[in-house]
Amino acid sequence: MTTVSAERLASVFVEVADTLVEQFDLLEFLHMLTDRTADLVSAAAVGIVLADKDGRLEFMAGSDENVKLLELFQLQTQEGPCQEAYRLGKPVVNVDLSQATPRWPRFAPQAAALGFRSVHAFPLRLRNHTIGALNVFGGALGGHFDANDVPVVQALADVAAISLLQERAIHRGEVLTEQLQGALNTRIVIEQAKGAIAQIHQISVDEAFIRLRAYARNNSKRLTDVAHAVIADPSSVPGLI
Repeated sequence: MTTVSAERLASVFVEVADTLVEQFDLLEFLHMLTDRTADLVSAAAVGIVLADKDGRLEFMAGSDENVKLLELFQLQTQEGPCQEAYRLGKPVVNVDLSQATPRWPRFAPQAAALGFRSVHAFPLRLRNHTIGALNVFGGALGGHFDANDVPVVQALADVAAISLLQERAIHRGEVLTEQLQGALNTRIVIEQAKGAIAQIHQISVDEAFIRLRAYARNNSKRLTDVAHAVIADPSSVPGLI
């Protein structure tokens, strides 16, 4: 990983930690986290999975469409780095996907076919409480982490977990599962909105999502609210549909 300046690292940590706002949007926060992590470590792609109330991992956010498809495949086959990081509560680092077929016979070839060369996974955890995993994929230009890189990315994952748990917590640290379930339901609407925008403007799904997020930010609206509007009342989002 390219050496990261202290100023850049501090800026990312402040942005990730600064979630306690009145209009906190869980999905927007998760997508911001994937974008910032990918930029920070020069990764090809980054994805996030979170556990639902029954402990099943669900895909929540990815830095591009390829990682979304790969994460969903990983969850379907129940093998891969995020499964290990979540189950063991420990990072999985520097796995060469070309050599990982014995370890993950279905996941590794699929990831390699999408152009990824390496993978790392970091548990989203607070002490012994793990709520998900952050997956970092390296491309043709590398992606090897050295001994100094691992604690940096794990610390970022830990801060994100603390932020999520703090936002979702009630007395004595109990977690509100309703918010996560609501986010899972909303993610479906966001996927539908991305598809609608892509079809209307004849653009890629990734570009459609960029426009969706930009519209939400430029109009000071929640990402989830804009996605619902695209599906329910396109006339309410002029310039986007």
